[in-house]
Amino acid sequence: MLTDRYVRPDMGALWTDEALFDSWMRVEVAAAEAMAAEGIVPEQAARAIRDRAGFTVARIHEIEATTRHDVVAFTQCMAEHVGKEGRWIHFGLTSSDVVDTALATRLVASCDLVLKRLDALRDVLKRRAAEHRQTVMVGRTHGVHAEPMTFGMKLALWWAEMGRNRRRLTAAREAVRVGKLSGAVGTFAHLPPSVEARVCGALGLRPAPISTQVVQRDRHAELAAALAILAGGLERIATEIRNLQRTEIREVEEPFAAGQKGSSAMPHKRNPVGSENVCGLARVIRTNLTPALENIVLWNERDISHSSAERMTIPQSFLLSEHILLRLTRIVDGLLVYEDAMQRNLERMRGMVFSGQVLLDLAARGVSREDAYRMVQAAAMRVWEQGTALRDELATDDRIGAILTPRELDAAFDLSVQLRHLDAVFERVFAEEESV
Repeated sequence: MLTDRYVRPDMGALWTDEALFDSWMRVEVAAAEAMAAEGIVPEQAARAIRDRAGFTVARIHEIEATTRHDVVAFTQCMAEHVGKEGRWIHFGLTSSDVVDTALATRLVASCDLVLKRLDALRDVLKRRAAEHRQTVMVGRTHGVHAEPMTFGMKLALWWAEMGRNRRRLTAAREAVRVGKLSGAVGTFAHLPPSVEARVCGALGLRPAPISTQVVQRDRHAELAAALAILAGGLERIATEIRNLQRTEIREVEEPFAAGQKGSSAMPHKRNPVGSENVCGLARVIRTNLTPALENIVLWNERDISHSSAERMTIPQSFLLSEHILLRLTRIVDGLLVYEDAMQRNLERMRGMVFSGQVLLDLAARGVSREDAYRMVQAAAMRVWEQGTALRDELATDDRIGAILTPRELDAAFDLSVQLRHLDAVFERVFAEEESV
């Protein structure tokens, strides 16, 4: 008998053998009821199928050992539960009518779970971005100090990126939210399109406008691509956390639980293992995009080359996507932020992170950009080599002193000037929330 056990499951429950056969059974029951409404199947038969529908995974596997066909084994097992009216099970259908339509219901449910986890991550990113909106740190390009920024900007940027991932995944969810009961080559030779429409409607799906024996796999490839891009974004966040946790930088650190051990040999170790796990598993998710793209190409109206790959890649991608979303959400939520270290690292370059502002100030006073660049770079090179401070080196340069007053030079090293548009950036990025 049908239950609601798999209507709102966790991700693991969605991809068990029992959930697979349950989804097939829901399609078969919906098809029997739709055909009864159309006068194709006796109403009492549809009632019997609905009321007595059932299966056991062990029995299906036992039958399949002989039939070597999973759908045949399933329908035979289901018919054993229904009794004599079981002859109306799978009436006018081909295997992919059931398999692809049932798969769509599980893809939609899985997308909903990933979206739920993604929303939770975005909530944490938004909260922590507000918390560290004014937490000043140095921005880096090529791994080298560039100009000042705030840690809140990093978090806000990640929030915005996850919003784009949400839009992609939502679009992909809609792309796969289709079913088909169009028969062996998509011609509705044995059942009218109205039956397909009834079944899809009962399952929360749309009928595919046209299909062959299968739902076309470009839809599934779109979903695999959305998950792969999401995985790339999550790995990017995790990689930045790993980078900033390096001993030489140590501006942030993953939460380290009481009793946790970082190494079997070195008791002092506190390693970013959670972020490293996210990075490793994200790579697996991305590799699953390749077979999804390959599955677009099938012989004629259908072959079975896609099926074996999908049975591995689709559940794996969803299970891993949910896992790394949960893992990264916990990391960001408990992330230790060392503001003093950020300040020390910002000061390590002895003012060189303000060189761009001095360049612009000189150019604004009539110095050619090339000459201004040479003057500031010469002073910066002395700082690199002698360990002095850029402000001091510039103050001793008579050419610069003739152009910029000491007060103007001080203003070039003012953080408030560098970050004067911070509020505008935050207002702009979070204004997009309503469109996500």
